[in-house]
Amino acid sequence: MTEPVDQGRVRLDRDGAVARITFDRPKAHNAFTWAMYEELDSILAALSQDSELRVVTLRGAGGKAFVAGSDISQFREFSGGDDGIAYEAKMNRYFQRILAVPVPTVAIVDGWAVGGGLNIAACCDIRIASTRARFGSPIARTIGNCVSMQTYARVVGGFGEARAKRMLLLAEFIAAEEAMTAGFLARLVEPDEIDQAAQEVVERLLENAPITLRVSKAAIGRVLARDIDPADDLIGLTYGSEDFRRGVEAFVNKTKPEWQGR
Repeated sequence: MTEPVDQGRVRLDRDGAVARITFDRPKAHNAFTWAMYEELDSILAALSQDSELRVVTLRGAGGKAFVAGSDISQFREFSGGDDGIAYEAKMNRYFQRILAVPVPTVAIVDGWAVGGGLNIAACCDIRIASTRARFGSPIARTIGNCVSMQTYARVVGGFGEARAKRMLLLAEFIAAEEAMTAGFLARLVEPDEIDQAAQEVVERLLENAPITLRVSKAAIGRVLARDIDPADDLIGLTYGSEDFRRGVEAFVNKTKPEWQGR
């Protein structure tokens, strides 16, 4: 009998004015399933209506990964470019929900932040990482897909053009120290110090004027807002390609994809 797929879960723990969210699928390095995206979306929608809320923290369970992207096996359901366009549009709605949380959000990254995990971290206001954190989106080497234009913009904004190209064209991972140098991180500490560092950041935010924090976050969001071409032609080309289907199957079967360029 086939074992059911571990769908994972997103846990919410409330500590007064602080909401602590944990991505709980450690056996899969917290790779997100569709169910986990929906659960996170529902949690954030409810929290955003809470007038008592002051800070939200997000972290992965297990100490090895923040989030290792989306569960690749789910892409086997895709049959063409339109599926990719719909998928990236849905991802944008999920990520917009994170951006729209009216209070400061803090990503606590201990381990891998890959693909969707990198984007979740990029959508948070403050990022704290341990020295074993690694950031990347190695899609050019793994399954041969692409990301939305909004995601490309966040990666470039967070790391700069040169590092973004290393991540997306060379499929390199950026170490925590370099992410700190790039300005992507607010704090960098040893793994056994990350809980204390996160608590110190939360306490600092709780000490500050809540209306000022809400207004400043919203104001910065408006400054950064821009009309971005959704580039459905590029997304459709990528997800409709034979290479994408080859990449997904190779990833699931733990083999190396043989790119055909079509």
